[in-house]
Amino acid sequence: MSISRREFLEIMLAASAAGLALPGNSVFGADKFKRAPENFYDVPKFGNVSIMHFTDCHAQLLPVWFREPNINIGVNSMKGRPPHLAGKNLLDYFKLAENTAYAHAHTFLDFSEAAKVYGKMGGFAHLATLIKQLRSSRPNSLLLDGGDTWQGSATSLWTNAQDMVDACLILGVDAMTAHWEFTYGAERVSQIIDKSLHGKMDFLAQNVIDNEWEEPVFKPYTIREMNGTKVAVIGQAFPYTPIANPRYMVPDWSFGIRDDKLQEIVDRVYSKGAQVVILLSHNGMDVDYKLASRVKGIHAILGGHTHDAVPGTLPVKNPSGETTLVINSGSNGKFLALLDLDIRNGKVKGHQFHMLPVFSNLLKADAEMRDHINIVRKPFLNKLTEKLAISDNLLYRRGNFNGTFDQVILDALMAVNDAEISFSPGFRWGISKLPGEAITFEDVMSQTAITYPGTTINHFTGKQIKEILEDVADNLFNKDPYYQQGGDMVRVGGLKYSIEPTETIGKRITDMTLNGKLLDPNKKYKVAGWASVRQQPEKVTPIWDVVASYLRDKKTIKVTELNEPKVKNLGKNPGFLPI
Repeated sequence: MSISRREFLEIMLAASAAGLALPGNSVFGADKFKRAPENFYDVPKFGNVSIMHFTDCHAQLLPVWFREPNINIGVNSMKGRPPHLAGKNLLDYFKLAENTAYAHAHTFLDFSEAAKVYGKMGGFAHLATLIKQLRSSRPNSLLLDGGDTWQGSATSLWTNAQDMVDACLILGVDAMTAHWEFTYGAERVSQIIDKSLHGKMDFLAQNVIDNEWEEPVFKPYTIREMNGTKVAVIGQAFPYTPIANPRYMVPDWSFGIRDDKLQEIVDRVYSKGAQVVILLSHNGMDVDYKLASRVKGIHAILGGHTHDAVPGTLPVKNPSGETTLVINSGSNGKFLALLDLDIRNGKVKGHQFHMLPVFSNLLKADAEMRDHINIVRKPFLNKLTEKLAISDNLLYRRGNFNGTFDQVILDALMAVNDAEISFSPGFRWGISKLPGEAITFEDVMSQTAITYPGTTINHFTGKQIKEILEDVADNLFNKDPYYQQGGDMVRVGGLKYSIEPTETIGKRITDMTLNGKLLDPNKKYKVAGWASVRQQPEKVTPIWDVVASYLRDKKTIKVTELNEPKVKNLGKNPGFLPI
């Protein structure tokens, strides 16, 4: 019996995903790529206080492919500073060798080829094994979750986040903060905290205030004793939640950075005997840099939100002249950060840090977590595993301007709605797919699973379109990190334009054209989109139905042109490596 090229690619990719060797490769390495050593996860014990951290897993219970960005531009003081380094520039900065497991985990370089060699990353069953291994040599260590945990998959949406809540309890998370968690609504968040987490896990957010009572909504901090040392963990939820996400979901709560209030809390935990102070943050890394320079007394900020996988700690001088370590721990379950501290006589005498990539081929699946995942997925398997189309090239999302999976969504919006232009949010979550893989309904949900998924049709003038693009660009490239809200540039279908990241608002977006003609500022254009933060009507077509329908019709997907803007006057920037 003969098989087609497409069927052959499916078989080979399935074998690779299962950890089997492809022709000419071993599971751990090939001629070009260096094999991961057998003692890859043997981390020597250091000090007497150990803290583990993961963030932005976006409900990915299973191992995934996730390509890191080739474009992560830093402007002003952020230029050339981690995380705004891509590819070899990042490797050189942190002195990491090319063609290694670490290089694959942290960069986009040779992604498809390297992925077949090193296998998928993450997966809660494999993460659980690594955590147990580290805890066995570090008794009383803390496990912190930086948020964006309950959202991002079909099962998290369909179980109203319960699958992820239960998984984190099995994992043994001690404390968490939040962002996308709030998109389940205030009532559901409060219900989970009161019923599922009570007495088991702290939900921390010092910067969320009740509008009526002007009091904290959540517990601001917790103090845990670790081997005779009191460690305070303060929570910092995403400060721009009601702007980036629908305000109607949390109408009675106000958010913000609140660094003055944070200083008060830092002082308070010291008065209660804390010897180490950790900020569990969902600000985004650039915001954390600035915050670290303004608040004294914080030893380390364990951060998330911007999905930056940074291999080392970044020191920042705080107002007291002491150093605060800024750390960001990646996304999608790909990494577990480990911070070991040597505390003597109430002082930090030294630290050791490891950003550990979670390779599912190198870590045996934990039985309890594996069983939980299987139980959660069982009722939905038929729907999850529906094959919609075959990808003929690498599909990914992450990058400042566009990704090939985003392009599929944009094309689907235009095709299904007969629209001239399409907009798709610059979300940083969403897995990757290798060439030759089947795109399943679950894969589409990994790009679209939100509680406000409705598609929209608007008629915007050219002037309005420019204003939208200018507003989003200012959020991404504002020279003051406190005016950045995270996320990437809105993805645009049909429309061509140029952007100058180093300019100011109103001057970044130029050369807008549609079908080779300049956009008329007064003419209205039909624009398809989704994920509006406005209240949605009861009957609305969710984005996943639009994309799934498009894929079923296409059968095979090949992104021949990635609609990215022309970047102007950027100069040499180590975060800009267009392909």
